[in-house]
Amino acid sequence: MAEDWEKGGFGLYIHWPYCAAKCPYCDFNSHVADGIDHGAWREAYIAEIDRYAARLPGRVLNTVFFGGGTPSLMSPETVHAVLDRIRASWPVANDLEVTLEANPGSVEAGRFAGFADAGVTRLSLGVQTLDDDALRRLGRIHSVADARRAYDVARNAFGRVSFDLIYARQDQGLDDWRRELNEALAMAADHLSLYQLTIEPGTAFGARHAQGGLRGLPQDDLAADMYELTQGLCDAAGLQAYEVSNHAVSGSESRHNMIYWRYGDYVGIGPGAHGRITVDGERRATRAVNDPAAWLRAASSGACEDTSSKLSRTDQADEYLMMGLRLVEGIDMDRYAALAGKPIRQGARSMLSDLGLISENGSRLHVTPSGRILLNGIIREFLSG
Repeated sequence: MAEDWEKGGFGLYIHWPYCAAKCPYCDFNSHVADGIDHGAWREAYIAEIDRYAARLPGRVLNTVFFGGGTPSLMSPETVHAVLDRIRASWPVANDLEVTLEANPGSVEAGRFAGFADAGVTRLSLGVQTLDDDALRRLGRIHSVADARRAYDVARNAFGRVSFDLIYARQDQGLDDWRRELNEALAMAADHLSLYQLTIEPGTAFGARHAQGGLRGLPQDDLAADMYELTQGLCDAAGLQAYEVSNHAVSGSESRHNMIYWRYGDYVGIGPGAHGRITVDGERRATRAVNDPAAWLRAASSGACEDTSSKLSRTDQADEYLMMGLRLVEGIDMDRYAALAGKPIRQGARSMLSDLGLISENGSRLHVTPSGRILLNGIIREFLSG
């Protein structure tokens, strides 16, 4: 009998923790360092691949994702060695998707051909905005011209290219966002990740906001208008939403992220990386040691996992619901019931359906376009009680 994780697939995430500079809005596990021993990191990644391959043998691997941090600061030789070891450790899908996140700086763009030769098939470019003043305010060290050049290089090197933009920024009006998004759509990307700026605790922006800084952030109504505008412009350009913040030409969706949202299994390697793995029928949540130097030391002894905890069936059902409702396709209520041991709450279904926030088709339940902007509240309603 197939295990639950097989409904979502199997992927591998590799975290590179270093950046050229720390952005003030970023709450990821990223650090700035003067000297990096690329050889030591290469051997550490390979050691962890070997360890997980022994725990999870024989699975068909669908995707690999190099995230960060800024993985485009890795040497192409490291990426090549890591991918060679991955292919030697698991049978891989014929259409294995290998994504690498990159910044648009000239140093990173100069490595793109090397990454493609190593086996990277998809590049995710951190453009963030097509406005030079906004780039400076976001603490980015590239210019719009750098981003456009890097995008052109990437289109020649990779079959698939995505890039990120952040909106609902300081002093940004609706017409400003319309112009910027239309510029992005005119660049003919096959995938866009479009995020509203969020102020996270523990970041430089978080501290500044707590002290009364960061003036000019949009009110909720304007942010909602920007979200609605985003959906309309992307739909008209043929990049339909398939997830709350992600838009793609049909067939160009991020297959790696779909493993998360469809609640498959994924190995997390690198400082602070999270994973969900099923071993001997037991699903576990893993998290690696967070500090890069400590993780690197631990790799030699196979002690990189900071925590590994068993997930109850209720935990799994809740995670499946929280992740799956982000997708336009929604969730399978029969799968939810099999995990939870009970059906999804009928009272919440009826109430949210009457409000036009969810819709059902057979065993599928999904959030409607008008409900997506209220997604967090919808999820809370299903999980309460």
